[in-house]
Amino acid sequence: MHSTIFDTPVLRTLLRWFSLIALRLLGWRLHGAFPADKKYVLIGAPHTSNWDFPYTLMFCFAGGAKLYWMGKHTLFTGWKGPVMRWLGGIPVDRRQKNSLVEQMVEVFHRSQQLAVAIPPEGTRAKVAEWKTGFYHIACGAGVPIALGYLDFAKKQGGVMGMFQPSGDIARDMPLIRARYQNVTGKCPQNQ
Repeated sequence: MHSTIFDTPVLRTLLRWFSLIALRLLGWRLHGAFPADKKYVLIGAPHTSNWDFPYTLMFCFAGGAKLYWMGKHTLFTGWKGPVMRWLGGIPVDRRQKNSLVEQMVEVFHRSQQLAVAIPPEGTRAKVAEWKTGFYHIACGAGVPIALGYLDFAKKQGGVMGMFQPSGDIARDMPLIRARYQNVTGKCPQNQ
């Protein structure tokens, strides 16, 4: 994977303190520790607003998580591209039907340490079903799923636990979604 801002201890420390102070001033608190596992897929739900991105970054910085994230390719155009990559972004073109799952599984196999954040809804709009790519990546790579969240009603975010996928998606997906039943996004109408 490419280098990120997390690769510099001084910047990592500065961003951690900035994020802790900013979250406190905004009335938010970090709940639950980020996993000590060297490899995992972090899902973040509910994803209902553009505000999810800056808050998620602050929570990751505050929690000391070295995290990569996948985002819509349009976030990486123009001057934003280098900044988004610097923050750990991996551009994804959802219009193309390429083997994104297989590519990410291969990246996990080649990496000594890797955590990738993926919003399971795949969009900020309301969806009937979550996309399953995160699940297939975790199964293929043999890594657990960290259950990350932002609860705008309680003003708290973090990781509520880990989930080890069994390979039975029909059984596991309802169990994962149930963990988010009482979590409120910024725009609840999009949940």
